[in-house]
Amino acid sequence: MNKVISTGLMAYGMSGKVFHGPFLHVHPGFHLHAVAERNQKAADKDYPGIISYNSTEELLADKEIDLIVINTPNFTHYDYAMQALHAGKHILVEKPFTASSAEAKEVFALAEKLDKKVFVYQNRRWDSDFSAVKNIIASGKLGKLTEVHFRFDRYKAAIGVKSFKEELLAATGLQYDLGPHLLDQAISLFGKPLSFHKILGKNRLNTKVDDYFSIQLSYPDSVYVFVHSNMMVTDVQPAFVIHGTKGSFIKERADVQEDQLLKGIKPNEPGFGIEAKGMDGKLTLIDENGERTVEIIPSEPASYLPLFEGVYQSIVNDEAFPVQQDDIIAQLEILESNG
Repeated sequence: MNKVISTGLMAYGMSGKVFHGPFLHVHPGFHLHAVAERNQKAADKDYPGIISYNSTEELLADKEIDLIVINTPNFTHYDYAMQALHAGKHILVEKPFTASSAEAKEVFALAEKLDKKVFVYQNRRWDSDFSAVKNIIASGKLGKLTEVHFRFDRYKAAIGVKSFKEELLAATGLQYDLGPHLLDQAISLFGKPLSFHKILGKNRLNTKVDDYFSIQLSYPDSVYVFVHSNMMVTDVQPAFVIHGTKGSFIKERADVQEDQLLKGIKPNEPGFGIEAKGMDGKLTLIDENGERTVEIIPSEPASYLPLFEGVYQSIVNDEAFPVQQDDIIAQLEILESNG
């Protein structure tokens, strides 16, 4: 690759260490040039020679940087996005992109004015389990879809230590934490819904923010998509359940990339992105005679590297990035609504 994109991370917490640093490091089109570390200096241990600035202002002033990764708390995304664009940088912004569709439109408009690229880090499009779901739907084996369920459940009864997720700030609560993942997956498959209905709940002791949501998305031809998340689930159910006129597909949440990255496994190492045994999907079909057949569907290995390849190709060759602006606007209109 002739062009190398000099990149800066706005933070080096879990997101920078796990979801961005490893991929920027192994992709030959990027150079992980600098990071902002306000307190603990840790990035140099993983990437010797990386510049560590004490503030985001210093990071944005570095004229060598082409791309800034905005992986800071949710409520800061809009301000940092605008600052980075004004500083002449392309930006890759963690989900949720902004707190509102109005803020998102402002960021997109400024980027267009300044001839800069804006990317939203919707990495769950590249999960192994979701890829299996996409492939089954695209195959047409299920017939006309009737009912689709995406779930992302966990059990976390205690109030978390990250205040931007637990305090009454912009883009807070479970719907802004896991909602962008689930909604983006749905919108990437089916587009903007004709209508939607949202329910929020608070179940943890002393919670200030929602820790449950259920959103029904309505599409043409009586296709209904349900996205749910609940922080008080002790027996987690399958993450993907898809029903059609000719069959059903059931899949556990099984992508291993986050766990592997937390253990220090690199994206270019053997075995990366391969699901554990026994996590295959189950496809049940029924033919015109009412005979049922069951097929076990293994997932293909997954990697978030194609997301970064998409960023690279968009900046260098002006190719379209898979996550489109309209996708993000549609997502945020649902998140910001009262139901």
